[in-house]
Amino acid sequence: MADYADVALAKEFGEIARILIAEADPHATLQRVVSLAVETIDGCEHAGISVIEGRKVTSPASSDEVPAIVDRIQSDTGEGPCVDAITEHEVFQTGRLSEEERWPNFTPRAIAESRVESILSLRLFVAEGTMGALNLYSTQPDAFDERDVAVATVFAAHAAVAWSTSQTIENLRAGMVTRQLIGQAVGLLMVRQGMSESDALEALRRASQRLNVKLRQVAESIVHPRGAQLTDGEG
Repeated sequence: MADYADVALAKEFGEIARILIAEADPHATLQRVVSLAVETIDGCEHAGISVIEGRKVTSPASSDEVPAIVDRIQSDTGEGPCVDAITEHEVFQTGRLSEEERWPNFTPRAIAESRVESILSLRLFVAEGTMGALNLYSTQPDAFDERDVAVATVFAAHAAVAWSTSQTIENLRAGMVTRQLIGQAVGLLMVRQGMSESDALEALRRASQRLNVKLRQVAESIVHPRGAQLTDGEG
């Protein structure tokens, strides 16, 4: 017979999954993830999402200022558990950062500036690849046991799926807006210049290539000429 605590936890994760999937905005999804992590995972005082952009570690979502501080230090030093979780595709954990030797440049600064002792970093990934890392922090030593790691792993899986889903929704929404804008621009050219639909669309494409800007920007300049400024070399 299943342990009552396990059944309760399964129900809790079911509710977490529903809450996360309900968020359509990627940023709102990540903020909900870190808030729920602090509420759900024992020993977790702070939580954040880390993303590596080039050589810079950024914090798109944090429960408070601590995760952002840690990410800034990792970005400065180029090392740390969150960086390793993303680049090496593994779970990284330390229970006593003050005794840690794996990250000699990161560790002393992290202790001095954030006062965390326990860090648990888990890769956020879906089939398409790694998206970032979920990081849990505590000022207490050995704050996360094996059960916490297991719970955090399941939580990270839910978070990755929810984040990926919200990004897909956002991309679809942006695509619809772009298509509508281009359609409006084509319509205006047809009326103003007496062009056919295909000629108007081709004119937009030629302008996009000549100015080296996105097709949407060209359409924006036609539909909203006062608010749009196009210059050569824009990407």
